[in-house]
Amino acid sequence: MIQVPEEIPLKLEDGFDRIRRELALPGDFPRAVLEEAEWVAEVPRPGGKDLSDVPFITIDPPGSMDLDQAMHLERLRAGYRVWYAIADVGAFVRPGGIIDAEARTRGETVYLPAGKVPLHPRVLSEGAASLLPGLPRPAAVWRIDLDADGRTVGTDVQRALVRSRERLDYAYVQAAVDTGTADGTLGLLAEIGRLRLALERERGGVTLPTPQQEVVAADGGYRLEFRLPLPAEAWNAQISLLTGMAAAAMMLDAEIGILRVLPPPRPDDLAKVRRMARALGVPWPDGAGYGAVVHDLDPRNPQQAAFLHESRVLLRGSGYEAFDGAPPKEAGHAAVAAPYAHVTAPLRRLVDRYATEVCLAVAAGEPVPSDVRAGLASLPAVMSSSGRRAAAVDRACVDLVEAFLLRDRLGQAFDAVVIDVDERRGGGQVQLTDPAVIARCDGPLPLGEQVTVRLAQADPATREVRFALA
Repeated sequence: MIQVPEEIPLKLEDGFDRIRRELALPGDFPRAVLEEAEWVAEVPRPGGKDLSDVPFITIDPPGSMDLDQAMHLERLRAGYRVWYAIADVGAFVRPGGIIDAEARTRGETVYLPAGKVPLHPRVLSEGAASLLPGLPRPAAVWRIDLDADGRTVGTDVQRALVRSRERLDYAYVQAAVDTGTADGTLGLLAEIGRLRLALERERGGVTLPTPQQEVVAADGGYRLEFRLPLPAEAWNAQISLLTGMAAAAMMLDAEIGILRVLPPPRPDDLAKVRRMARALGVPWPDGAGYGAVVHDLDPRNPQQAAFLHESRVLLRGSGYEAFDGAPPKEAGHAAVAAPYAHVTAPLRRLVDRYATEVCLAVAAGEPVPSDVRAGLASLPAVMSSSGRRAAAVDRACVDLVEAFLLRDRLGQAFDAVVIDVDERRGGGQVQLTDPAVIARCDGPLPLGEQVTVRLAQADPATREVRFALA
């Protein structure tokens, strides 16, 4: 989601409200849902083991209140131990209940630059179920042991009571590592994160270095900039991926659960991307997979930025597979390069709560609760629908912000890089150097080349931005 300052122009705020209406985003929660949420917030299901003495911390964007994950990392004699506490939404919300029924109409939290449409009432998602610092909270606590190379050697998950010590953000963590002041969990996060990234590369996993658009205040107005993710964000993501892979393995062994899946690239698409790499001068060593190639690319390089954008065709087609019995034939996730499940964001994604309940039962040697089992089959359709809606909101918000910030610059020339060519309709997409805009452009475009373009259209009402080759 594009980032904007807290104080935004009224016209932009009106535009975001229009997007909510056009895409039929859910409004306020029904009164009955709010009343039940307020009640269960006071009387959650009794927790399991008391792990409140474990010094968990959370790492999230500044200002976040819906804190799904807290971690504590330890060094063992021959490796590491990862403690990963996940908000136990199941301690408050029962499958088939009124809050669960409402959550199924939402699927996931939808984020807009000016607010969000939450999956659960805030009394839960930003209150009783959130892993806020200094407060006892029920959690599903994963304990994952790693060897000295970062490979998983043991996994367990159980219900527990936890108490996070600190709420940190990525910039703080990165600064601590860069200045050599990171110790304990922060120091080990960098160490384990790097090991896991190396293992991802070894198995052929893919993490795209995708810049994020940000609106920043400048010269009495606003401007768009690209921000590359910090290494700390990638290290943190690796802990989540590690847990999702452990959950998938657990469910596959038990022959019940729900996986996040992505089929392998089609041979024709892979061949096309390889040809594109040659044309753009992107190195693709013999025997290297796509994941190894993109790990070394720099999106600030014009040819490599074009390749990264075009090669995303290899990562399309993700979905969910529920199973109760024989595992699905296509159980892997091509970008993770392993079976994988969503379990680490239950405050924000419906499917994570169900998958977590399956894993808790399996780890305890108990049958999966019948109401959880009964709800699995319908989840793929629910999550597919909510995912499409969230993606449409994200695209609409980006288009609105770009059109709004460019509306007074019609006819001006800009330096740009061609990142996509539409061979059927002509033209394609360009990425401006300054401001940070990606938009449609007309004209004969040379893929991966730097060009000068002229702004032909920027209409906040229709959210259309269009350039023409100068």
